[in-house]
Amino acid sequence: MPPSLAPAGRVRPSADPMPALDAVLAKAGSENFPVALGILPRRLRAELMAIYGFARLVDDIGDETAADRFALLDRVDAALDALFAGKDVDIRAVAALAAGVRAGHFAEEPLRRLVEANRIDQRVNRYDTFNQLRDYCSYSADPVGRLVLGALGADTPDLRVLSDRVCTGLQIVEHLQDVAEDLHHRDRIYLPAEDMARFGVTEADLRAPQATSRVRALISFEASRARELFTAARPLTRAIPGRAKLAVAAFAAGGLAALHAMARVDYDVLAHRCRPKKSQLLLETLRIVTGMPDNRAPHPEFGR
Repeated sequence: MPPSLAPAGRVRPSADPMPALDAVLAKAGSENFPVALGILPRRLRAELMAIYGFARLVDDIGDETAADRFALLDRVDAALDALFAGKDVDIRAVAALAAGVRAGHFAEEPLRRLVEANRIDQRVNRYDTFNQLRDYCSYSADPVGRLVLGALGADTPDLRVLSDRVCTGLQIVEHLQDVAEDLHHRDRIYLPAEDMARFGVTEADLRAPQATSRVRALISFEASRARELFTAARPLTRAIPGRAKLAVAAFAAGGLAALHAMARVDYDVLAHRCRPKKSQLLLETLRIVTGMPDNRAPHPEFGR
């Protein structure tokens, strides 16, 4: 019944527009990488799921909710205030971080930057240069890696540099997978305008049901950029002790497997979803952990 037709004297309860934690976590199975490997200790699995739940929560607010997105993001910031003050938290995805915060594993700044990334998404929907896009990734992606390092007890300046490269690579891969969805449903383009101009690609080309040769060349170029960033995965993995190195390798492997899926369809990301196969994910994880050589050539335009 519309609110205007509600019986006199009755107030219709309004549902909380904050995404529910269960719905947020249900999306973990569709990600490019395993969010928390079963071989990991329970404490670490719980903390990785808490990181995922928080990052997914703010992404869902920034991408999907029909409510006031800035107001909801402000509520998340207020919940973080309470969390780090040791007070009760009324958002489950934030409350799930409490054990990691008490243990000193989760720093406040990366969590704040993830929230801010989704404010940026409400204000900015095009990027002129790759450097601008990388700066955006320092809010939207790199903080996740730093939180993971904290959970692993490996948050050092040197490893942050490597982690940032891998996470930026993962964000670029996600952008390439979602070119059509981002443009049609959110009016966002994460392909740098300078690169689109270099390859002669227009926004109309990106709205087409299939990619032209120019679009495929552009996507291949950006894929090579991501692949180059993933070279940091091997030294990063070597620095992580025990079974946790498999979790770190799997993150980067998910991105590499997604790039392989794009190559299989000649980089036509407009007509194909390009999700990674499990067999390719396992192979890429093995490559990273064992140092198996990767003989795939970079894009001929890369680095110019």
